[in-house]
Amino acid sequence: MFNADQDNRMLFGQKTTGLDGVNLKILEILRDDGRISMSALADRVNVSRASVYNRVEQMTTAGIIAGFSAVVDPGRVGLDVCALVFVTVDPQSWHRFREGVLEMAEVEYCCVTTGEHDAMLLVRSLDIGGVHDFVTGVVAARPEVKSVVSVVVLDEVVRKSYLLPTDIPDRSH
Repeated sequence: MFNADQDNRMLFGQKTTGLDGVNLKILEILRDDGRISMSALADRVNVSRASVYNRVEQMTTAGIIAGFSAVVDPGRVGLDVCALVFVTVDPQSWHRFREGVLEMAEVEYCCVTTGEHDAMLLVRSLDIGGVHDFVTGVVAARPEVKSVVSVVVLDEVVRKSYLLPTDIPDRSH
């Protein structure tokens, strides 16, 4: 079962956060089919329906499962262009930039980074002109932004909703 108080431990050579093999298998199956019934999920992990229901509920309550949603293909809804936008921000105004990103509808993902740039935005648009307008008219126009570098994505080779500790191979040998 799930033990929220348990420290990280090793499972199949990987650190986990209080998750046993059954919980990890549940998460793996939900990643591939978030609409699976509790009964079918129980069959796949070889435990009772009540146990699966309780485990999913516990992981949801603990915030391990943060929600359920549909996975939409951006190209099939007309968002044919994807770009990575690397932003360098004035350090004293980082908080203001961060708040501004939350208001930018085109941003699918934003992360704070190390190295040459401070943040990376993944943006989607109907066309390349939309990316240009967003980068120059929205991001670069913010007073706290020192520089912007954008890169158009040609092909999204791997796109997973999440990784699990058991997905990471043990390369210590």
